[in-house]
Amino acid sequence: MPLTLVAPASTRSDAELIAACVAGDERAQRELFRREYPRVNATVYRLLGSTRDVDDLAQEAFIAVFRALSTFRGEAKLSTWIDRIAVRVVFHHIRARKPTVSLEMLPERASGTDVDDQAHARDGLRRLYAVLATMSADARAAFALYAIDGRSIAEVAAITETSVVAAKLRIWRARREVTRQAAADPVLREFIAAHSEETP
Repeated sequence: MPLTLVAPASTRSDAELIAACVAGDERAQRELFRREYPRVNATVYRLLGSTRDVDDLAQEAFIAVFRALSTFRGEAKLSTWIDRIAVRVVFHHIRARKPTVSLEMLPERASGTDVDDQAHARDGLRRLYAVLATMSADARAAFALYAIDGRSIAEVAAITETSVVAAKLRIWRARREVTRQAAADPVLREFIAAHSEETP
């Protein structure tokens, strides 16, 4: 018998999978976790940046998902509902702690022609997250979901449980603050310019 490293794709609908999870079927719970975890983990990462809290918060989000699964009514896609819970967990985390990174704490870009491009890109990203860390949780989430995670404004509104107009306003305010900070930070400015060039 061959060794199977990847679980076969599920043929169960969301409704069947949810019912099995609520009934305590551990196999169904593992299946839902395996299916949704990569996206939730990526969303948490893009909201917080590179931090050791990402995995813990993704796990915490799933604890909240399984506790609330019996209340899911299908008014949104299951993935959107799960993302809402993940964003709430991140909101709580952001609000509970003070920013620990500031632009002044980040190193200046090293001079020379042999600067490692990847290291420079990481430095630019760290500076971006330092700016985001100074924002409200609402503005930070809206901007990160839209500009970093690539979600549409409608998706941002659905995930953050607000109107499209409010989501647009939060994204605009966050973008304005990032642009203002970038004006005084050449590394951040170059990072944003390079990212903008890649975006159609």
